[in-house]
Amino acid sequence: MNFPKGFIWGTAISAHQTEGNDTNCDWWEWEKDKPDDRQFPLEPSGVACDSYNRYSEDFDLCKELNNNAVRISLPWNRIEPGEGRFNRSEIEHYRKVLQAAKDRGLKTFVTLHHFTNPLWFAGKGGWTNFKSPQYFKNYAKKCAKEFGGLVDAFLTINEPQVYALMSYTNGMWPPNKRNYFLSLIVQINLLRAHIDAYKAIKSVGNFTVGLVKNIVWFEPHPTEATFLDKAICKFLYFLNCDLFLKPIGKNIDLLGLNYYFTTRISHGRVKNLDDVISDLGWWINPMGLEKILLDLKRFKFPIYITENGIADAKDIRRKKFIHDMLVSCYKAIAKGVDLRGYFHWTLIDNYEWHQGFWPKFGLVEIDKKNGLARIPRKSFYYYANICKDNKIELQE
Repeated sequence: MNFPKGFIWGTAISAHQTEGNDTNCDWWEWEKDKPDDRQFPLEPSGVACDSYNRYSEDFDLCKELNNNAVRISLPWNRIEPGEGRFNRSEIEHYRKVLQAAKDRGLKTFVTLHHFTNPLWFAGKGGWTNFKSPQYFKNYAKKCAKEFGGLVDAFLTINEPQVYALMSYTNGMWPPNKRNYFLSLIVQINLLRAHIDAYKAIKSVGNFTVGLVKNIVWFEPHPTEATFLDKAICKFLYFLNCDLFLKPIGKNIDLLGLNYYFTTRISHGRVKNLDDVISDLGWWINPMGLEKILLDLKRFKFPIYITENGIADAKDIRRKKFIHDMLVSCYKAIAKGVDLRGYFHWTLIDNYEWHQGFWPKFGLVEIDKKNGLARIPRKSFYYYANICKDNKIELQE
C-alpha cells in the first residue's frame, strides 16, 4: 500500500509532557499542591523527559525514524509569563528549538495551546472568562511574528472539547470544576479563541493555520442495538464533531485529527468488544478511524492525523496497532479522503497528564533509572521503515 507522494510522516510531543520544570502554569501548581483526599494526579511532572534541554537529541530520534515532520507545542506560560509581558529569552529558546527541527529536515507543526494555561490567565478565570479569546489571540499573534518563518503549520488549540470535559465536566483536571454550564462556556470561548487566533495569525502572514480535534467514533452494537442506541450514537458523534467544527466555517486551513478509540453502545450502555485493549483499557478499533475519516470528507478541508497511539509498556501490540491504523488511513485515501499526513503519538514516553508516567505511549522508552536515556523500542524501527518506504504491506 503506497501512500501519496509527499505524505507527511511524523511523531507528536507536547511541551508540558516532555520538557520538565514547566513552572508558572496551572498544571504545575495543581501537581505540587495535591491534597490527600484528591486521587489525581498520580504524580507530578517534575523533570519529565528534560526535553527542554535535550530537544536536539529528540529531533535526532525523529531523523532516525525517517520522519519528515514533527509536531511540538509552545508553552504559553513560558512565552507570556505575565499579561502582555513576553519573555525574550524563552522566545529565543524556542526559535532555537524550531531551527533545530528545520536543520534536520523536519517540517514543524506547532500547537499553541496544549492543555496548560499561564498562572496569570488562570487567575482571571481561564477559559470561563469572556475575554479569554482576546488574551489568546494576542499570544497567537506574537507567536506568528516571532516564529512564523520557522513554522509550517500553526495548530491553535489541542482537543478543546477534551479540555472542557476533563476540567469542567468531570472535574478531573484543574481547576476541578463540575459544571455543565461552565463547560459549555469554555467550549464557546475556545471556539471563539480559535477563530480569533486564526485571523490574527493570518494578519501577520499567509501562514497555514489549523485546529486539533479529538474525535471518538460512536457506533451501535451490530447485533443488539435498539433504535434508541442508534440515535444516541448519532447525537454523541454530533456533540463530539459537528458541534465544534461547523461553526468554524472557513476559519481553518487544515484539521488535525486525534483518534484513539471507538465506543460501542448497546441498550444505552457502553459495550465494547474489548478484544484488543491498551494498557489504559481503551478498545483498539482501527475501523473507527476509517469511518471518521470518511465522515470528515464532507467538510472539505485537508486532514492530518495529529495523534494516534497506544499505551503499551511491553511493546507487544504497537506494531500491529500502527499497521492496522495505517491500513485504515490508506483505505480512506483510496476512497477520496484528503488525508495528507500521520503523526504517531508519541515519540518518547512522557507525562500522561493525571495518570503520571505509567502509561507508555512512546516509540522510545525513557529510562528514568539511567539519566533519562532514550531507548528505541522494536516498534520504533518498524515505523521507521514505513516512513522511509512511504508504504505498508497489506498483511504483516
